[in-house]
Amino acid sequence: MQNRKTAAAIAVAVAVSLGASACSGSDSGGDSNGGGGNAKADAGLTSIVNASDKKGGTVTYEHSSGPDSLDPGNTYYGWVQNFSRLYARTLVTFKPAAGKESLEVVPDLATGLGKASPDAKTWTYTIRKGVKFEDGTEVTSKDVKYAVERSNFAPEALSNGPTYFKAYLEGGDKYKGPYKDKSPEGLKSIETPDDYTIVFKLNKPFADMDYLAAFSQTAPIQQKADTGASYVQKMVSSGPYKFSAYDESKGATLVRNPEWDPKTDPIRKALPDKIELKLNVNPTTVDDHLLNDVSTADIAGTGLQSKTQPKVLVKAAEKAKTDNPYAGALQYMALNVNVKPFDNIECRKAVQYAVDKQSLIDSIGGSVKGDPASTVIPPTVAGYKKFDLYPTEGSKGDVAKAKEHLAKCGQPKGFKTTLTARSDRPDEVTAATQLQGSLKAIGITAEIKQFPADKYFTDFAGVPAWVHKNNAGMMMMQWGADWPTGFGFLDQIVNGSAIKPSGGTNLMELNEKSVNEGLVKGIGTIDTTARNAAWGDVDQKVMENASLVPLVYRKNLLYRPDSAANVTVTDAYLGMYDYVLMTSTK
Repeated sequence: MQNRKTAAAIAVAVAVSLGASACSGSDSGGDSNGGGGNAKADAGLTSIVNASDKKGGTVTYEHSSGPDSLDPGNTYYGWVQNFSRLYARTLVTFKPAAGKESLEVVPDLATGLGKASPDAKTWTYTIRKGVKFEDGTEVTSKDVKYAVERSNFAPEALSNGPTYFKAYLEGGDKYKGPYKDKSPEGLKSIETPDDYTIVFKLNKPFADMDYLAAFSQTAPIQQKADTGASYVQKMVSSGPYKFSAYDESKGATLVRNPEWDPKTDPIRKALPDKIELKLNVNPTTVDDHLLNDVSTADIAGTGLQSKTQPKVLVKAAEKAKTDNPYAGALQYMALNVNVKPFDNIECRKAVQYAVDKQSLIDSIGGSVKGDPASTVIPPTVAGYKKFDLYPTEGSKGDVAKAKEHLAKCGQPKGFKTTLTARSDRPDEVTAATQLQGSLKAIGITAEIKQFPADKYFTDFAGVPAWVHKNNAGMMMMQWGADWPTGFGFLDQIVNGSAIKPSGGTNLMELNEKSVNEGLVKGIGTIDTTARNAAWGDVDQKVMENASLVPLVYRKNLLYRPDSAANVTVTDAYLGMYDYVLMTSTK
């Protein structure tokens, strides 16, 4: 990639380097029989299966637990980022398209991508005119400014989302958020010179700004409608759909927003009349409903359960309805450096050698679930560097090496600790159980404690005080890129600044100076090739610390029911289906 004189097109350049381009070919691959008919296995990876322009019908999504929040300013879940585009328009977004085109960042609420200063520290966006909230009020730049302020600077009410804006905006470390700071100007480093212009002034260069602007945190919020944590109960839509019903435990119903004007929206067709979201459905039941064409998709996008896989893989007609993409995600085990004895690097290295990754993969369904991992960044993310600091034969572990490091850390007979996992993710519990056996072989007794996914970060694994009190030295974790570059993958799980009192995602509590500085230096590097190389270096520093145990480069075995239309995998959203495109013939 050639050097750029300015940073204006940097985010797009990264997408291009990943193979995203308008000519990458998203042929419709239409199939009148939805998942069946002439469609083949993995057709959804590069084409749109059962292509349709027909309006009407109801799309039904199911989830085995629930979201952290459907509030666009209070979520970190990948599927919510994907789903929220139906009711919350962001400054820019990922293109609803098949194949590598889905990695392309395109204008949404804004008229174009961000305009950057030569040093990539000032970014300007222009808001489209005529975009309206569901109450008929026109969206302005002030609504976007307020949305960012509440999403990043009010952890007392909204603690789930990432904190990039807080870390990179000038004065972000001092601003108290809109609920505490009542000054009319708010955060001064977000300027709104008129109703259609918003300017972000950063404290250091940030070359991935357009990716950050694609987060649901830039979806406009009216200050008059905001009720803090309870806003999720009565959200005001800026997209083609609005909420007609919402229940935190049961789900939600979305219907058409009559104030949405397709003339102001270049990327959404809004084909379904209604969208049903059902929460807390047993994961096996979710699979059964897909196979029996009762629902349209498992909205979590993590694929069929291991128990269900044989039902589709052994039958040619059923296998033809599946897609098996890499998720751009890593399943790993976090070792908390502030929980004894994992404050000793030798104990952490012992675990690195003890784990049997291949048997773990076999236990959750084999190769359709992924490949053994040795790095933090998966191979499909820009910045990946291939290396293995703790190699074992066949990725099956090395008991002798593990015991050698246990002796070095003063625990030759092993020790006891707690291993957390999410109770409503059967494959994660299965993986934890397999790891428990591997660890037992070297004398480490890991007691497995299970918690629901929607509370895992806010109440348990993401709360350092709870982790320390409960001796939770090991925590099961899965992570996908916030956006498909090394920084978008690494920052919120290894940067010391991402450690939070609640809702944290740096579960290791890793706060290494070389890692933190490497991230800052890398994201300020204008040259794309040099920037990507920096991420591989940071990855290696994390692995030298040994507090993160890579387990699996994840793949999803997705299933297309016959009634699902416009089905295609989006590489930008962790290898799940694109919910902006998806519709139903029902």
